Amino acid sequence: MRVLWLTNIAIPEASSLMNDDILPLGGWLVNTSKDLSVQEDLTLSIAFPYKKNRNQKLQGEKIIYYSFPAIKNEYDSDNLLEIINEFKPDIVHVFGTEFTHSLTMINICNEKNIKSIISIQGLVSIIAQHYLMGLPAKVKYGFTLRDFIKRDSVLQQKKKFAMRGKHEIKALKKAENVIGRTSWDKACTTQIHPDINYYFCNESLREEFYKHTWEYENCEIHSIFVSQASYPIKGLHIILQALPIVLRKYPEAKLYIAGADITKSDTLFQKMKISTYGAYIKSLIKKHELEDNVFFTGYLNEREMCNRFLKSNVFVSASIIENESNSLSEAKLLGVPSISSYVGGVTDRIKHNEDGYFYQYDANYMLAYYICEIFDDKSNTIKLSRNARENSIKYHNVQENTEKLLNIYKEVLR
Repeated sequence: MRVLWLTNIAIPEASSLMNDDILPLGGWLVNTSKDLSVQEDLTLSIAFPYKKNRNQKLQGEKIIYYSFPAIKNEYDSDNLLEIINEFKPDIVHVFGTEFTHSLTMINICNEKNIKSIISIQGLVSIIAQHYLMGLPAKVKYGFTLRDFIKRDSVLQQKKKFAMRGKHEIKALKKAENVIGRTSWDKACTTQIHPDINYYFCNESLREEFYKHTWEYENCEIHSIFVSQASYPIKGLHIILQALPIVLRKYPEAKLYIAGADITKSDTLFQKMKISTYGAYIKSLIKKHELEDNVFFTGYLNEREMCNRFLKSNVFVSASIIENESNSLSEAKLLGVPSISSYVGGVTDRIKHNEDGYFYQYDANYMLAYYICEIFDDKSNTIKLSRNARENSIKYHNVQENTEKLLNIYKEVLR
C-alpha cells in the first residue's frame, strides 16, 4: 500500500532535513507517521507546503517527504500533480479541511480516480459562527494600528475563517471519505455532506506525553496553566474574568499562559504591534490588578510544554468552540487535573466529576468555582488525575490507533 499524506506543516524529521526550525505544532502527526512507516507492505510519503516556495524531495529514515509552494487557488494543481505522478499513491490522506491545497488535492484525486480521505482537525466554517462570542462591541469592531495595517482586526479574523470555510465546505462536499473523532465533527461533517463515509479514529499524541505522570507533590500549588491564548476562540478573556474570584480565596494563585506575550507594549514598536485582542487582555489584567498573577511563558517546545503541564495544579481549556483540544488530551494523558468549557467535541473527552470538570463557556464564575474545587480538595484532585490518565491511555493508545487507521485505509481501498 502506497500512502500519501497531505499536511499543512512539516513534521520534525522533514524540518531537520531542510535545516529549518522544528515547529511546536501538529504533534499528533509524529507518532502516527512513525508507527505507519514501519508497517510491512506500506510505503508512506508526506507532502506539505513550504514557506520558501520551492519544490523538494527529501528521503527520511523511513518516509519520503515532498515540499511544494503555497497554493493560491483550487485550480493551481501543477505541483501536487507532479508529486502524485511521481509517488503514485494508492490512497491520499488529507489532514485538515480549510486550506486551498486540501481542496486542490481532492479535485486531483477525483479526476485521477485515486482514493482519498480527509481527517477533520477543526472546522473553520463552523468555528467562524462562534468567533465573536463573549467579546464586547469595542473589541469586535475596534482595531489598532497593527490591525489596520495587516487588515487583521477581530472582525476581519472572523471573515478570514468564513472565507477559508468556503474551501472547507467545497472539499467536504467533493470528498467520499472522512475521519473524525468526536460527535461534534460527525454532526457538522454529515450536515455538510450527508452521504459522506464517516470513519472514527482517535489520534495519537506527542511521544513525550506518554513518558511522564503528574504528581500532586511535584506541582506548583495553586497554579493554573493555559496552553493557547493568542486569539479570542481560546477564551483567555473568560479566564481573566474568573481569576479575580479565585484570588479572593487564593490570593497567591498564578496563571501561566503558553506562547508570546500578546499584551506587551513597553516600547513604541511594541505598541504599534499590539492587536485589539491583546489590548483587551491587557486592559482586563489592569482592571482586575492581575499583574502579579499572570505570566506568559513564551513559546515552549515539546519537552518544555510537558514540564509546564507537570508543574501545574490545574489545566484549563477555555475555548469558545473546539473540536477536540489536543492540549486537554495531553493534560489528561499526564494526569493533570483539568477543567474545560462544555463546547464542541470536547464534550466527548471529559466525564464530569470523574476525570475532570466542565463549565458553561461564558460562566466565568463556574470556572472559578471548579478551580477552587481542585485547590480545595487534594484527595478528590488526585482521584480526578488518576481517572484522567487511565481513560486517556485508552483513547490515545498508539498501537490501537495505528491499527484502526490501517483498517480504515483498507476499507476505503476496498
